[in-house]
Amino acid sequence: MPRELVIEKIPGKPGQVYYPLKVKQVPIPKPGPGEVLVQFKAAALNHRDLFIRQHLYPGLAFNTALLGDGYGTVLEQGPNCQRGLVGANVIAAPMRGWEDDPQGPPPTDNFHVAGGTEHSDSGCARDYAVFPESEVERSPAHLNAIEAAALPLAGLTAWRAFVTKSGAADKGKNILITGIGGGVALHVLQFAVAMGVNAYVSSGSDEKIARAITLGAKGGINYKKDGWEKELKKMLPANRPYLDAVIDGAGGPIVQKAVRLLRTGGVISQYGMTVGPKMDWLMTAVLANVELKGSTMGSHKEFRDMLAFVEQHKITPIISKSINGLDNMAGLEELFSDMRDGKNFGKLVVEIDSPRAGSPSKLCE
Repeated sequence: MPRELVIEKIPGKPGQVYYPLKVKQVPIPKPGPGEVLVQFKAAALNHRDLFIRQHLYPGLAFNTALLGDGYGTVLEQGPNCQRGLVGANVIAAPMRGWEDDPQGPPPTDNFHVAGGTEHSDSGCARDYAVFPESEVERSPAHLNAIEAAALPLAGLTAWRAFVTKSGAADKGKNILITGIGGGVALHVLQFAVAMGVNAYVSSGSDEKIARAITLGAKGGINYKKDGWEKELKKMLPANRPYLDAVIDGAGGPIVQKAVRLLRTGGVISQYGMTVGPKMDWLMTAVLANVELKGSTMGSHKEFRDMLAFVEQHKITPIISKSINGLDNMAGLEELFSDMRDGKNFGKLVVEIDSPRAGSPSKLCE
């Protein structure tokens, strides 16, 4: 029987509870007008999935499939489809309701992120799903299922934070990418290297910094060391001894540190705040005309632009670990543990095996 991976409701307060994973059996859906039926081959984790299990994400649901990243093959199309996608390998758009406005999603209730919430029945941790044909895009041909599933949400977030928001996606400019090892940060690094941008990285792990340098980073600093900003300043090229932008997913003291390195009018492009939900904004940043820009995922146009760039430059997402089996509970828990403990360098992916008629009853409703 076809399966969906969901969370099971148990008592507990937000931030203290950790909802168990559960596989439920469902029928194969039928595509309606303008819709396609996708059989998923792989799906990937993001931090929002960890937050959902901890009840730290708004609007979570207990009966919709998890995971906003997914790759599969179109098996069937409904009436009035125009794109001829039957047989195509596709990536599901990780968001809904945002077509092309560069400022942000339209001020309506239609925008939402895929997977695991009451607003969305478009999660990818399942065998089959029906989507509007406009909500899937052909996968870059050079990527396999695991690599393609690792691309959507983190790749799009990276593209918007770096290309759309930072003003630094030009050859010869200097950027700092914080928290290297996470999916978004690694995608920013890969995009920057392909564009000829000088990318520097930060991490609390010297090993992760060393691995980033093998991927093309110009250098890196350990943020756990006092005075890391002075160390980074020494690494910058003599003909451009400043940063043009910081692409940050951590928050914390980043403004205080970055203002000493950024050029006047430089940009902090903020896509996350894993250190804490608040940051200080300093008068020194105001006087330096530094811009702080919040950034989320992106529009469908940015998604298509990102996929085209990945295909053009044959970029392959970095995979930290993959497991096989949608009902491989031990493997799934290992992936979630790696994310929770910050062990991963790259994406964490589930390769979806074919559904079996006799799934263990303790895993299914």
